[in-house]
Amino acid sequence: MTAPTKDAVFEALRAVHDPELHRSIVDLGMVKGVELVSDRKAWLDIELTTPACPMKDELRASIEAALRPLGIEPPVEIQWSAQVPQSTATKESRAPGVRNVIAVASGKGGVGKSTVAVNLAASLRLDGARVALLDVDIYGPSIPLMTGTEGRKPDVIGGRLAPVEAHGMKCLSMGYLVPAGQAVVWRGPMLHKAITQFFEDCDWGEVDYMIIDLPPGTGDVQLSLSQIFPLTGAVMVTTPQQVALIDVEKGANMFERVNVPLLGIVENMSKFVCPCCSTVTDIFSHGGGRKLAQAKGWPFLGEIPIDPSVRVGGDVGTPVVISHPDSAVSKSFRAVARTLAAEVSKKVIADNQAEKEA
Repeated sequence: MTAPTKDAVFEALRAVHDPELHRSIVDLGMVKGVELVSDRKAWLDIELTTPACPMKDELRASIEAALRPLGIEPPVEIQWSAQVPQSTATKESRAPGVRNVIAVASGKGGVGKSTVAVNLAASLRLDGARVALLDVDIYGPSIPLMTGTEGRKPDVIGGRLAPVEAHGMKCLSMGYLVPAGQAVVWRGPMLHKAITQFFEDCDWGEVDYMIIDLPPGTGDVQLSLSQIFPLTGAVMVTTPQQVALIDVEKGANMFERVNVPLLGIVENMSKFVCPCCSTVTDIFSHGGGRKLAQAKGWPFLGEIPIDPSVRVGGDVGTPVVISHPDSAVSKSFRAVARTLAAEVSKKVIADNQAEKEA
């Protein structure tokens, strides 16, 4: 067999499609380098659209299958890198270094929205992304407690706030700016001004994903946020029972009315697995979030089981994905975060392509 050339390798890779984006990895510009180590071995530099890619193993298998007819034997040595895409809209925003803004919302309180937001942010950070965590639950901020940063104050550098660092993430919350235990008693215009300042008066730097923890419901904060910053999309958190699912529909409808895409549904507190006997108990029912997503044609990002370590992590300020990385609940959070990252990439690339063709 004739020794393969770099051009032949590129042509073979043209047939490999990204499993999420369904386009050629060559056409997407993901193949950054090709070297032939020998007649039967190749080295590739592949740039993913997110460091939290959930399909890396599937992509590797497709690459190796495409190169096998050239005589290149697996395993192919691949250097993985990532460049999170940025929509054209956010480049013109008040925080141009922030590539994607993802609002984590719930139709009602008590479904674990803040817990999901913190652990999704921490999961993306663990996968290598640059992450910010913004708490806009002005009346009930919980991010300082859940990240172990209570009592800290953001520095002011050059007249701008510097986010508080926690677990490798950039954090900002009203909880850093008011004395502990003091209630914030504001009407809508004050909320709007505070959220505006969180973006305009804070030096966020370069951020791949900003996760925003919203208050529950469909009020002033949600409307203000959609007006202030071009959101990549929203994630709705629910528990499986019907009373929570009704409010999810209302929340999704609100985002649709303000032109914020729904990136997916997360079913939290999905089931409880007894640590002693492994019996599965559906405390809040099970599967309601998936069924609703399927009925509405929304992406379903995954299920998070009930685990006491999640509560402990929130109370002591260390997200469970960091404190218990090998636990089943941590693996669930990591999987949901990777699926979310894939949804973000699909949306942003599709939007950018549509704008080019317009």
